[in-house]
Amino acid sequence: MTTPELEMPETVAPEETVEPEETEGPLPPDPPGKRVTWQKLTFLPAFLIAVLLATWLWFERADLDPISENALSNGQVSRALWQQVELTAISTFFVLIIAIPLGIVLTRRAFRKASPVAMAVANMGQATPAIGLLALLVIWLGTGMRAALIGMVAYAVLPVLSNTIAGLKANDPTLLEAARGIGMSSMGVLSRVELPLAVPLILAGVRTALVLNVGTATLATFGGGGGLGVLITTGITNQRMPVLMLGSILTVTLALLVDWLASLAELLLRPRGLEAGT
Repeated sequence: MTTPELEMPETVAPEETVEPEETEGPLPPDPPGKRVTWQKLTFLPAFLIAVLLATWLWFERADLDPISENALSNGQVSRALWQQVELTAISTFFVLIIAIPLGIVLTRRAFRKASPVAMAVANMGQATPAIGLLALLVIWLGTGMRAALIGMVAYAVLPVLSNTIAGLKANDPTLLEAARGIGMSSMGVLSRVELPLAVPLILAGVRTALVLNVGTATLATFGGGGGLGVLITTGITNQRMPVLMLGSILTVTLALLVDWLASLAELLLRPRGLEAGT
């Protein structure tokens, strides 16, 4: 009698569990770099300090005649420099409160047709020679700072106005529609979306206007407005090169300093959200 063979169960090797490969996700974006580098902060100021120091040393060793000493004594240099800064600051303030609101209004749907007319008037103000415009204003208003300020404002409105209009028109319409879609009012869209996106262009226009005003302020002396132009005209009329050089060097130094400060403000006031794609 044969005994049946017992079938041994097959041993199945345990399946190896394959761990899923870890897929690396997108790398986090690099942290934004510094907006203002140490080169930006130090190079131009150091250069301007060196220029002013060299000018001071030259004047200390120069043999000035009585006419030159009289033109540079009794605080006349500091007074002319302060008048130059005052003219630049006041005129730029009026440029901002005129050009930026006007640029906003001209980009609204109800006033867009008036935009070419306003731009034409602003172009006329800058196309007119500054000295000729100042002469007309002096005839109309008399001598003094008021005539100089009106001429400077008329001359510097165009860069800020055109950049404000260009910056607001360059905004992506889909972003504006999305802002309206989440329930923002027209004023909310303007203040939270449109203006922040237009800030870089607006600040570039303000920077241009500042430098224009520093240069134009030297012409205020022809209308009795003071400024560093007093030193320049005194040096020319009396043929005194030291006085002429001092007025010119201070004007150029002030223009470069104002442009440097405006460039810093342009970097610091730029919304951080606009740096994502840069």
